[in-house]
Amino acid sequence: MIKLLLFAPLLLSGLLFSSAGHAYSGKALRDDCLAAETAYAQSGRLEAYQSPQGARCIAYVEGFADGYAISEHLAESVGVRLGAFCLPNDPNLSYRLVRAVLAHLERLPPDPQSSTATLVAAALSKTFPCSEALEPRK
Repeated sequence: MIKLLLFAPLLLSGLLFSSAGHAYSGKALRDDCLAAETAYAQSGRLEAYQSPQGARCIAYVEGFADGYAISEHLAESVGVRLGAFCLPNDPNLSYRLVRAVLAHLERLPPDPQSSTATLVAAALSKTFPCSEALEPRK
């Protein structure tokens, strides 16, 4: 019982912050990515320190892409290829990721219920499709 009381604050904080992963709305993502794009237009570089709001977009989108790369690597280690999107080796990749998200959001009507992860996944899969088919056609 004492152990339960010791861990109760940790459990409670986990419950309180478990929904925080979905607190980043599509509107906030759009606003942040617009700030990143504006900073890029002013300087010709996409650097996080130029705009705290833009930095949040950059960090989210790059983090999403990194997380996907890890998933792809782990899936390949068991013989599965996800192939949802294939990112190019490009020195301006951060900017291209931001633009991909903005272009996707510009085509969609605002939906406060949509997950930012789903929005980013759709944007990247449409902008950076993999060139090789996962399975040969029969």
